[in-house]
Amino acid sequence: MDRIKFLGDVKIRPALIQLLNLGMIISSALIIWKGLMCITGCESPVVVVLTGSMEPGFKRGDILFLHMNKEPIRAGEIVVYNVDGRDIPIVHRVIKAHERRDTGEIDILTKGDNNPVDDISLYSGGQLWLNRHHIIGRAIGYLPYVGYLTIIMTEMPIVKHLLIVVLALLVITSKE
Repeated sequence: MDRIKFLGDVKIRPALIQLLNLGMIISSALIIWKGLMCITGCESPVVVVLTGSMEPGFKRGDILFLHMNKEPIRAGEIVVYNVDGRDIPIVHRVIKAHERRDTGEIDILTKGDNNPVDDISLYSGGQLWLNRHHIIGRAIGYLPYVGYLTIIMTEMPIVKHLLIVVLALLVITSKE
């Protein structure tokens, strides 16, 4: 009987409710992300512009919304691509796209609007073109500067850790 009284004094139930609330928030975010992946056809439906290579159209810190469909990629489109050996996707404009007659595959050459030369030097060694499997998505919209928090957290990890601590404290100390 003393043990039951002790557990009641510690108030485990409110702590468990807080933990469940945190789990629900994280689960909801993951469900929304997976839903966006299904709707847009992209493995990453939202990306942050990390450099000034697309200025003046897109600036560092802008968030891009992506989608992907079966339509052929054409010159002038803004695409996000990933090349072998690099973890961070690149946002640039397609400057040339042509279809190979023998296979029907489309070769793509990209360039940042603010860069003096094309992206061949960014591709994997010896690669002259991107193919469709390199393309993560096509830009369909953006929000200016909203992604700066992501950039700050990447460049200054202490900010990310402080934000996590503050959010954890808010969850732990909230009444409901």
